Amino acid sequence: MRSYLDFEKPVAELEAKVEELKALGENRDAVSIADDINRLETKAADALKDLYAKLTPWQKTLVARHPQRPHFVDYCAGLITDFTPLAGDRKFSEDEAIVGGFGRFKGQSVCVLGQEKGYNTETRIRHNFGMARPEGYRKAVRLMEMADRFGLPVLSFVDTAGAYPGIEAEERGQAEAIARSTESQLGLGVPNVALVIGEGGSGGAIAIATANKVLMMEHAIYSVISPEGAASILWRDAARAQDAATNMKITAQDLLRLGVIDGIVSEPMGGAHRDPQAAIAAAGSAIEEALTDLGNMGPAELRDHRAEKFLNIGRKL
Repeated sequence: MRSYLDFEKPVAELEAKVEELKALGENRDAVSIADDINRLETKAADALKDLYAKLTPWQKTLVARHPQRPHFVDYCAGLITDFTPLAGDRKFSEDEAIVGGFGRFKGQSVCVLGQEKGYNTETRIRHNFGMARPEGYRKAVRLMEMADRFGLPVLSFVDTAGAYPGIEAEERGQAEAIARSTESQLGLGVPNVALVIGEGGSGGAIAIATANKVLMMEHAIYSVISPEGAASILWRDAARAQDAATNMKITAQDLLRLGVIDGIVSEPMGGAHRDPQAAIAAAGSAIEEALTDLGNMGPAELRDHRAEKFLNIGRKL
C-alpha cells in the first residue's frame, strides 16, 4: 500500500477515487467507467506534477525521509552484481549501520559502501536507523584502504540522519573515527563517487562522502545538522524546523548552485518511492558517467582533484 505525505493529500484523494472506480468496474461489467478513470488518472498525474514542481525545502526533507524510498540495499541489489559483503573493523566489532563490500558495477570491480536505515522495525533496530558508531567508520576505512591497494574505485551511498550520538560511541572515539574516514577518502589514489540517496546528515554523511564526485538524488537533502536540530539551537523551538530547512540551503538544487555537489540525479515524478527501479537506473547512469570522467586520472591527479574540490567550497560564495 502506498504511503502518502501530508502535503500529498490532494493526490491521495484523487488516486483513491481511481481505485474505487476500478473496483466498481470489476464488479459491474455492464457499466463502462473507463472514461471517468482516465479523466481522474490524468487529473491526479497533473496534480502530482504541479505539487512536485514547487516543493519547499521542508517538503523535500519529508520526501527524502519517505519510508518507502529505496535504501542502500535496493541500490546495491539493482546496480551491483556479485556483491560480497565484508564485516568488522578488526578493532572492536561489526556495525551494520554501514554496509560495505566488493562487487561489480557495469562489469567493473568496485568497493561499495552505504548507510542502511532499514525498512521495518527489525531491520531498523539492526541497522541502528543508519546511524553509524565508530566501528562502522573504521570498517569503511578498512575497506577503502583495501580498495586503494587493489586499484578499485569506491562508490558510496549516503543515507543517514547523522552519526550515532550515544555515550558508548563517544567513549570509543566517534569524532576521531569520522575524521579518519574523511582523511582516508581524501587520500585515495582511486576514483570515488558518492551519491546522497536520502538524508545526508552532518559528519555522519561526510565521512563517506568526501569524493571526487558528489551527486544527489533530486529530492535528497544534505546538511550539517537536521532542520529540527538547527531550529532547536537557533530558536529553541523544534517546531520551527520548516524555517530552518528554508534558510539552511539543504536541497540538491541549492547545493549544486553553491558548488557543494557536482550533479543531480533526476527522480521519477512523485519521488523515488513511486518508481524505485527507475530511480536506481538513473543513479546507475549518473555514477557510470562520473566514473568515466575520472577514468583517465592517475593517483596523484585524483588526490589533487579531490582536495581542490573541497577547498573550493565557499570560495564562490
